[in-house]
Amino acid sequence: MTWLDLPGDTGFGLTNLPYGVFSVSGGDRRTGVAVGTRVLDIAAATGDELHATGSLNAFLAQGPAAWARLRQQVTEWLTDPAHQARIEPLLIPVADVTLHLPIEVADYVDFYSSRHHAENLGRMFRPGSDPLTPNWKHLPIGYHGRAGTVRVSGTPVIRPTGQLGAARFGPSQRLDIEAEVGFVVGAPSQLGTPVPVGDFAEHVFGVCLVNDWSARDLQSWEYVPLGPFLGKSFLTSVSPWVVPLAALEAARVSPPDRDVPTLPYLDDSKEPWGLDLSLEVRLNGELISRPPFGELYWTAPQQLAHMTVNGAALRTGDLFASGTVSGPAKDQRGSFIELSWGGAEPLTLADGTTRTFLEDGDVVTITATAPGAGGTRISLGEVTGTVQPALDPQ
Repeated sequence: MTWLDLPGDTGFGLTNLPYGVFSVSGGDRRTGVAVGTRVLDIAAATGDELHATGSLNAFLAQGPAAWARLRQQVTEWLTDPAHQARIEPLLIPVADVTLHLPIEVADYVDFYSSRHHAENLGRMFRPGSDPLTPNWKHLPIGYHGRAGTVRVSGTPVIRPTGQLGAARFGPSQRLDIEAEVGFVVGAPSQLGTPVPVGDFAEHVFGVCLVNDWSARDLQSWEYVPLGPFLGKSFLTSVSPWVVPLAALEAARVSPPDRDVPTLPYLDDSKEPWGLDLSLEVRLNGELISRPPFGELYWTAPQQLAHMTVNGAALRTGDLFASGTVSGPAKDQRGSFIELSWGGAEPLTLADGTTRTFLEDGDVVTITATAPGAGGTRISLGEVTGTVQPALDPQ
C-alpha cells in the first residue's frame, strides 16, 4: 500500500523504483527515482551530496548493502503516511524534468548471446554451413565498444559515414538497430581476480535498455580480422532508467537448455539468471517486433564471469550489453538485417511503405516490461532515437 495515487497499470510502481539522473529547467543534475508519472528527488530526500553529483556512479560504488538500504528507505517513505508531508513536495512530474545519461560509462562491452540472432546471421552470411561458429556454444562471444559514444535515449542518430568497400566512401545505406538489454556494474573488482558467476549480484546494480546502432555496410567491409569498429562505434543509446536487480527477482527464469557442457567457470545452474523480459520494437510508432529476452543462450552472470576470467578488472560504471535479442519467430527478430533478411525481404509497414534498413527521419523506440513482485508488471522505460542525415565530411 502507498499514500501515492498511482495508476493501476503503472510500470513504475513500488516494486520497480528505478534510478536515473534528472534536472529541472536547466538546473543541477541529481539522482531521481521514477514513481508513477513523477520523479522523487533523492538528493533532496536524503540530503546526501552523493546524489547531487550528476551521475549514479558514486552511489553505485558503495555496493549492495547501500543499494538495499536506500531501496528500503524509499519504499518506507512512499508507504508510511508519516512521511507524506515531507516527501510529497519532492515528487516532480516527469513532464517537467530532463532525463540524462544515468552513469559515467567506464567501459562498454557488447556480447552476442542470442542463439536465434547468431543463427540467422550465420544462415545469411554462410549458407550451406553450420550457422554457428565452432566456438559459439563454448563461450559468450563479445567485443569492446566505445564508451564515449554511449548516450541517453533521445540523442539524435546521425547517419554515419565511412568506407563502404574498396575505394568507396559515403553515408551508410544499411543503417540498423540492435535491440538489447544492458547491465550496469556498481561495485568494482580487483585486477587479476576473476568474478565468478555466483558473485553477479555483488557487482551488478541493475538493468537498462540498449540500442546499439549499427552500420552494416561499414561493418561488413571492416570487420575481418579484428571485428566491429566504425560500423558500431558511432552511437549506442541507453534508456534513462536503471532498474535494480532487486526489482527483477520475479522475472528470473532458467535459460534455454544447452547441448554443450560449459566449463566450470561458466556453470550457472545453481543460481540461474535468465530474465523474462518482453521487449517491443516500434518504427515510427508501429510495432514491428517482440524480441523475448528469456530465450538468450548466455546469461549476464556468464558474460560477467567470462569478461573477467582473464583477470580484467571491473570499474564502477562499466556497461555490458546482451547483444541483439531475437526469438525463433520472424516477428521476434531484434534487427532490420534479420527482419528484412539482409535486404532480400523488405518489411512492409501498415501504410504500405517498406523498409530494408533505416531511412532519414525514422524513429525507433524499444520498450520492455517484466514480471514484478506480487503479480505486478514493471517497466524498463524506453530507448528511442531519430535518424538524421549524414554530415558533410568536409
